[in-house]
Amino acid sequence: MMVDKRHPTANGQACPAGPTAVPLYGFQPPVGTPYGLEVSTVEDFFAEHDDWPWNPPRPGRATFHYLIAVTEGELRHDVDHLTRTVAPGQWLWVRPGHTQCWHPLGAARGSFILFEPDVLRPDIARLLAPLTAHAAPAVLSPHPDDAAWLQQTALQLLDEHRALGRRPLDVHHALRRSLLESLLLRLTDSPGLTPTGAMADTGRADTYGRFMDALELHFRELHRATDYAELLGCSVRTLSRAARQATGKGVRELIDERRLLEARRLLGHAQWDARTVAAHLGFSDAANFGRFFRDRTGLTPAAFAARDTTTHP
Repeated sequence: MMVDKRHPTANGQACPAGPTAVPLYGFQPPVGTPYGLEVSTVEDFFAEHDDWPWNPPRPGRATFHYLIAVTEGELRHDVDHLTRTVAPGQWLWVRPGHTQCWHPLGAARGSFILFEPDVLRPDIARLLAPLTAHAAPAVLSPHPDDAAWLQQTALQLLDEHRALGRRPLDVHHALRRSLLESLLLRLTDSPGLTPTGAMADTGRADTYGRFMDALELHFRELHRATDYAELLGCSVRTLSRAARQATGKGVRELIDERRLLEARRLLGHAQWDARTVAAHLGFSDAANFGRFFRDRTGLTPAAFAARDTTTHP
């Protein structure tokens, strides 16, 4: 199992929020696992990692996707400081950069798929943009006509993953990737997602998509357009054009929006204090963060935190 002790876990308590920086984990599959894709079940995941430090619970982030299809029981999982409850027939999707924290498995059962973004072919990745977007729903309820097909395809993917060595490695991987892409394309019909055509109309280019992926992973420490242009290997002008074409907004505005979103989450549901949030998001001091937050919301961080605005999903 690729995750081993690199991933945070939780016991029956709510996952804590505090001043400790949330660690970021990369994809590190076990020896012999080909290409950035691993498939298991949540029950095997827990059974094979009973030596984890389950207590106290610890949140974390990953550079890859977690996708869980719940078939039995009820799964509880924290995504971006909110506890999501996933019923049989629903899918949990934790995307790269999301803060997540495990709860005890209980009676939950289902397929568990972990994959890196670049395991998808570029043309398929463009079609899947509504599904892989950071802002897409964490819990998906597929169309009833698709539910049984999706569950069966997930089982076929698991079977092929376990069949390593049965056929040539390149054929084995091609089958796994094909099954994964078929499954994800079918999930794009789930209610609550932006239609693929609408995404295409925004002109969301590869550069913008790569920028958004990088932003999710680095918005705490990288705050300038030049930082991301250097990271992506393009000019600031190219990055700015891609952002304007996709959203009508500048790169700096998008960076600030992401930092503001995280600040809202931490001040509200997670109940961090302003000084801790300021340090977590890379502000020089609490006063600087306070001005940033007030200019964009009309409220001080303390006033925002005092409002009971958190809705438990």
